[in-house]
Amino acid sequence: MAWIPGGTFAMGADGFYPEEAPVRKVTVDGFWIDSHPVTNAEFALFAQETGYETVAERHPDPGPVPGPQPGSMVFVQPPGPVPLRDWRVWWEFRPGASWRHPWGPDSDIRGKSAHPVVHVAYEDAAAYARWAGKDLPTEAEWEFAARGGLEQSVYPWGDDPELGRANIWHGIFPWLDRSDGGHGTSPVGAFAANAYGLFDVVGNVWEWTSDYYRSGNARFDLGDDPLQPQGEVADNPRVDTPAGAAVYASRVVKGGSYLCSTGYDHRFRPAARQPEAVDNGSCHVGFRCVRRLG
Repeated sequence: MAWIPGGTFAMGADGFYPEEAPVRKVTVDGFWIDSHPVTNAEFALFAQETGYETVAERHPDPGPVPGPQPGSMVFVQPPGPVPLRDWRVWWEFRPGASWRHPWGPDSDIRGKSAHPVVHVAYEDAAAYARWAGKDLPTEAEWEFAARGGLEQSVYPWGDDPELGRANIWHGIFPWLDRSDGGHGTSPVGAFAANAYGLFDVVGNVWEWTSDYYRSGNARFDLGDDPLQPQGEVADNPRVDTPAGAAVYASRVVKGGSYLCSTGYDHRFRPAARQPEAVDNGSCHVGFRCVRRLG
C-alpha cells in the first residue's frame, strides 16, 4: 500500500461531462491505498480461504419462477462500425462469465494472475476489503490519490493524453482496436505509476468506490468527504433525501478502463465518474482498497 497524505484539492472537472462539475475544494484525511487494483491471484487467495462465491457465480434461489442464470456482462467487439447510441450493441449478459471465466465458461485466467480481478459486484469488492482488514475508498479519496498531487491536471501525468501511458482503446470504438495484444486487461504495473506510486489509476479497469452515485455533487458543498450512509439508501433503488436530491442504488466507479478512448468515452481521467449498479459485474470493473488511520 502507499501512504497518501491528507489535504485539500480541487475535485472534479469542467468541460468534459456534466456529472464531473463543478470543480470544488474537498478535504480528505491521510490514508493508505493499494498501489494497484486487486489482482486475480489476490482475489483467488480470498476465495480459497473463505469459500466466497461472487454474485456472478451464484445460482438463484429455487422458486416457482426460475431466476436468471449465473453470469456477468461481457464486451463483444462488433465486426464493423455501429451506431454509438445504444451500448447494448457491444455488451451482452453471458451465462457462465465470472472472475474465473472472464469471457465465458470456455475461458479462464491462466497466465493472468497479475491482471486485475473483474466481474466483481460491489458486495464482492466490499467482502474482500473486510477480509483484508481494509475498506473501499470514497470517491474523494480515490480521486485525490489518483491525481498524484497534480492539481487539476487532466491526467495523472499532466494534460497531454500520451496514449502509451495507460491501457485504453486505440482505434475506432467499439469495432477497431489497434492496441498491442487487442482489448482486455493488462498486468498491474505494466504502465508507469503516478507520483504517489499508484499503478493503473486510469485505464485497465474501472474501480469501485463506496459513494452512492448522484448526478450532481451537492454533498461536497461544505468541502468535506463524508463516508456514505447505509440502511435504506442501500436497500432501495431510489430515495429522495430531505434536501431533495435523489440517491440511487448505484455506486460511483472511477478511472475508466481498457474500453475508454479519446474518440468515444474520454473517461480515463481522475475526475471521470459514472454509476455502476451495485449488483452488476462486468469484464472491465475491478477495485482497490484503502486503510484509514483510527
